[in-house]
Amino acid sequence: MPPAEGPTSAEFRSAASQFATGITVVTTVVDGVDHAMTVNSFTAVSLDPVLVLVCAERSTRFHDAVLTSRRWAVSVLPETGQATAAWLATKGRPLEGQLDRVPHERGPWTGAALLLGSLSTFECETYAEHDGGDHTIVVGRVLGTTVGDREAGPLVYHRGQYRSVV
Repeated sequence: MPPAEGPTSAEFRSAASQFATGITVVTTVVDGVDHAMTVNSFTAVSLDPVLVLVCAERSTRFHDAVLTSRRWAVSVLPETGQATAAWLATKGRPLEGQLDRVPHERGPWTGAALLLGSLSTFECETYAEHDGGDHTIVVGRVLGTTVGDREAGPLVYHRGQYRSVV
């Protein structure tokens, strides 16, 4: 019989690492300051209305920014986006100028940074927020999308490493 308390964090991480996920960068702007975070917890939720979700870790400064702004964007990274993903996943990086090394443009619906070269982008406004333990599940109504290079492969995360699909 399994233990009543469930798996440890390490056991869960080990099991979850077997599931390959796409890599995205979620961006928002609060008081003219860009906020960005590498996210692999992104998924489509609904087609009517068109909804997606991201999970934001409560202990990050991005968490408060995305909840405050209520408008945000998701950029799906291509296999060449590993350096960008690693940079925007670095805890403690400077907030000011964090996107200086990342080519981007402003989204017309949100004003958030859309990363150039992305496979696709989604601009969203917060539709709902849900408690997710040490994360908040942020559901967004999609305001607009773009599709980039249909020939490029995605950047994925599997077994604790960035990988490309061959």
